[in-house]
Amino acid sequence: MAAADDDFKLGFLSTVALPGGGFVGGLLVTNRHGRPLEFQCTTPVKPTKSQEILFGEMLQPYLLGEVIAETLVRKAAVKPDIVLTEDDAVLEVRSHIDKPAGLVFESPAQDADSIQVGRQRLRFHDGHRSDRDLVSDRAAAIHAAVDMTEPFRRVREALEETAKASATR
Repeated sequence: MAAADDDFKLGFLSTVALPGGGFVGGLLVTNRHGRPLEFQCTTPVKPTKSQEILFGEMLQPYLLGEVIAETLVRKAAVKPDIVLTEDDAVLEVRSHIDKPAGLVFESPAQDADSIQVGRQRLRFHDGHRSDRDLVSDRAAAIHAAVDMTEPFRRVREALEETAKASATR
């Protein structure tokens, strides 16, 4: 295994909808073995009524992919080599950062646009399909038995705990 494979940093980016509207987001940066290197989260982001009207269907990709996700990636001291998400709206972050971004999903079927990473597949932003080639070799260093969805659970649990702590203040 090359030293570069040991330095492969994964950014697991997730958002949680808040009761009453709005979202919080979190970014967990890990090494390729899933060990945490850094965690960042946002304060609640709630769209205004004007934004809801003006953005229409583009509101979630704007809020989740640009406002929340881009902010988290830029603010991270430990920069991930790839940003991973389970949400199509968050994948929009790829249009605003210079790192590959991929959508983790479950599928037994292989297709030319996705790669196998651990037990899941990874699909890339339509406007950045070359990310597949940039990530493919390094992603192969992730053991086939790894559950790539597990770190997202950790992010969501941390966000829910943060939201609870904020609500009790």
